[in-house]
Amino acid sequence: MITLYGWGPMFDCPSPSSFVMKSLIQLQMLGVEFDLAVADLEAVPKMKAPYLVDDGTLVEDTNFIRWHLENKLGRSLDDGLSAAEAAAGWALERMAEDHVVKNIITQRWMRDENFQKGPALFFMGIPEPQRTAVTEEVRGGMRAYMHGQGFGRHSETEQLELADRDITAIANFLGDKDYLFGDAPAAADAGVAAVLIAAACEFFETPLSGLVRRHENLVAYITRMEARYLTGHDWPVPEMA
Repeated sequence: MITLYGWGPMFDCPSPSSFVMKSLIQLQMLGVEFDLAVADLEAVPKMKAPYLVDDGTLVEDTNFIRWHLENKLGRSLDDGLSAAEAAAGWALERMAEDHVVKNIITQRWMRDENFQKGPALFFMGIPEPQRTAVTEEVRGGMRAYMHGQGFGRHSETEQLELADRDITAIANFLGDKDYLFGDAPAAADAGVAAVLIAAACEFFETPLSGLVRRHENLVAYITRMEARYLTGHDWPVPEMA
C-alpha cells in the first residue's frame, strides 16, 4: 500500500504546493497504485510535504520519493533519454525549483494581500489568541531565510527578473514540442510543469503569472500536463478550523 501525503486543490490550483503536484505526476508516470492523504507536517522528521509511506516505509522529499519507487520498480522516468538529455532534464528541474519557486513563496507569503487571501488559511486551526504570533513567527522565519541565502536581498523587480530569465529559458527549450524531450513526458516534466502551474496561478495578485502566460507554448504545455495528470483526484479535505 502506497500513500502520498500532501494537499489537494486550493487557490485555483491542483495543490498549493508545486512539490506535491510534482510527486503526484511522477507516481502516475511510474504507473503505481496509490492513495492520497492530507499531510501532517508535525508527524514527519523533515516537517515538509509531500512525503510517501510505502508499506510502512516513510520516504520524504520529491527526489527521494522518485528514486525509491524507481529502485523498487527497476526502471527510471528517464528511460529512453540519452545521458545528456537526462542531465539537461535534471538541470531544468533544479532551475525551475530555485528562482521561480522562491518568487512563488515570496509573492504569496510576503505580500500581505496575497497572504491574507491564501496562506493565512493554513493558520485558522490555531486558537485566535496565539494565531497572530504564530503567523508572524512563520512569516518572519521565511523572510529571514530568504534574506540569509541572498534572494530576499534583491528588490522585487530583481527577483522577478531572475524568474523571467528562467521561465524564458524553459520556454525556449520546450519550443514546439509537446514535452521537454519530445512526444512523451520524462522525469523533469513533472517538476518543471508543477512549478509553472503554480507560478501561472491567477488567484494571487502577482506579475509572476504573466511571466509564464506570455509564452503561448508554456500555457499549452501546462494545460496539457494538468489535464493528463492533475484532474479527477479524490483528495481528502484538510481541516483548517
